[in-house]
Amino acid sequence: MTSAHASLDRFAAGKLAGLDRRNLRRNLQETRPLGGAIVERKGRRLVNACSNDYLGLTQHPAVIEAACAASHAYGAGSGASRLVTGGHPLLFELERRLAAFKGTEDCVIFGSGYLANLAITPALSGKGDLVLVDTLAHACLHAGARLSGARFETFAHNDMADLGGKLDALRQAHRRTLILTDGVFSMDGDLAPLPELLTLADRHDAWALVDDAHGVGVIGEGRGTAHAFSPPAHPPLQMGTLSKALGSYGGYLCASRSVCELMRTRARPLVFTTALPPASIAAALAALDLIETDAVLLERPMQLARRFCRSLNLADPKSPIVPILIGSETAAMEASAELEMAGFLVTAIRPPTVPRGTSRLRITFNAAQEEADIDRLAEALKTILQTAEAAE
Repeated sequence: MTSAHASLDRFAAGKLAGLDRRNLRRNLQETRPLGGAIVERKGRRLVNACSNDYLGLTQHPAVIEAACAASHAYGAGSGASRLVTGGHPLLFELERRLAAFKGTEDCVIFGSGYLANLAITPALSGKGDLVLVDTLAHACLHAGARLSGARFETFAHNDMADLGGKLDALRQAHRRTLILTDGVFSMDGDLAPLPELLTLADRHDAWALVDDAHGVGVIGEGRGTAHAFSPPAHPPLQMGTLSKALGSYGGYLCASRSVCELMRTRARPLVFTTALPPASIAAALAALDLIETDAVLLERPMQLARRFCRSLNLADPKSPIVPILIGSETAAMEASAELEMAGFLVTAIRPPTVPRGTSRLRITFNAAQEEADIDRLAEALKTILQTAEAAE
């Protein structure tokens, strides 16, 4: 080993040791899906209560069959970026379907949701512009804002007075302004106040980008957070993923035709990334068929979430994401381990994913779960929380 290799290893080992001391090290675990909401980890069968597969469509026969058929018809991979030879027909079909589903003129598909948010803001803003981001928005929205080179500011979570104050103070000094927010916040499960946010955006000639990764398929009759309000909200930039309720992989932006055409020309994560494999696109198309036709399927995650919250005397959930705040990293890890012993997979969420002092159990509900398992989960969690409270 050269001295350079040795110094690199010492650096990495030192960083890992520091993370271990603070209970912040992440470990990859082999997890085998066994069908429904059951997975196998370390030889044990567990009820999965923390995935983003809200409708259970990763395991749906029609979705799997569509992916297999597309691989046979078009191959295992796309072979190039879309601007070279990677534009297989299914991509264009899915873009048309998603635009119609979301009520926009056009749609453009990216390699992942993270890549979409690294692409959109830098393609629309730069030096001399302003980007305002909800402080609890997903990390990729923050990353895209920083990558753009625009002035980057956060506003307090869902605080429209704070957002309005920042727009009043800063908007006139900048050419263009973007406001970035989640639709459904992935770690808290609450919704952005889109009507108020869009009113502020219009007043200040600012463009709103809503990341609806956790809204499509489960909120607003499946059409996403914009349709959770009456009348529906109409953000000009609606981003989402194919990897959660749609059970596949990829990201997208639904917007006007001119905006999507600009993305196809200038969005670097699209221009310089190999296009999605045909199987992923076909799976998403099959999932979209189910979302558009099976109202009972769409209602089930929220029904289970409400059942769980009633069992624990919690407020009614706004989404299928229910956080149980624990506080310390150590306590959250211990609670997660106790749930695993009881037969449930609920990963502890720790900084930097959430602010320090707010480590939690992020429980998610999906259509494949059984009512009896949700009841057992509530009882197990009740015991864990009572024990922790007594120990204090």
